[in-house]
Amino acid sequence: MPVLLWYGGTFDPVHRGHLAIAHAAAAAFGGPVTLAPAADPPHRAAPGATAAHRARMLELAADGDPCLRVDRRELHREGPSWTVDTLRELRAVHGTGAPLALLLGADSFRTLPTWHQWRGLLPLAHLVVAGRGSGPLEQGLPEVLAREAQGRWCDDPSALATSPGGRILRLRQPLRGESATAVRTAIAAGDPAWQQAVPPPVAAYILRHGLYGARPVQGP
Repeated sequence: MPVLLWYGGTFDPVHRGHLAIAHAAAAAFGGPVTLAPAADPPHRAAPGATAAHRARMLELAADGDPCLRVDRRELHREGPSWTVDTLRELRAVHGTGAPLALLLGADSFRTLPTWHQWRGLLPLAHLVVAGRGSGPLEQGLPEVLAREAQGRWCDDPSALATSPGGRILRLRQPLRGESATAVRTAIAAGDPAWQQAVPPPVAAYILRHGLYGARPVQGP
């Protein structure tokens, strides 16, 4: 049974680093990745762009790409955007036996103990963690997370297809330097180099709507 790959986040804005992780996961598992913008991330500062803008930028980035899909379900749910609630919704749709994997970067993975009901994530889904560099992901984890992850690590994507959840896979992917914070900072500073960090349709959208302090341009 194919693994359902779910990649949630603020995507504020979506950049080439996000897309590289999604494409690496799609290649590793041989199936598409669903990108899901968060409406109200309760564990971090408010996004720089509205949920509607962030979702539209994701759709522009994914347009015509068979490896990527966009799901707006978190935008339609009232209250905080808890990942554990999203996974429960997905379980209700796909059943308790379907292999489901939550894709996230190494930095997000290390903050997992700060997430709402974080110990409820692994019973609901596998975790696919995209590391930065070649160092082992197990090093430097908070002690409580290291204990929770013990015995769950694997490197073979096919191992995740044999169970609905509970494993943690190290995703090997090309290291990229983009970050949403750096993109927003460059836009606000008037540095045009930010346009190289995002897909052209996303750059055009940011300029057209004057997001993150960009100077708006005229157009439809």
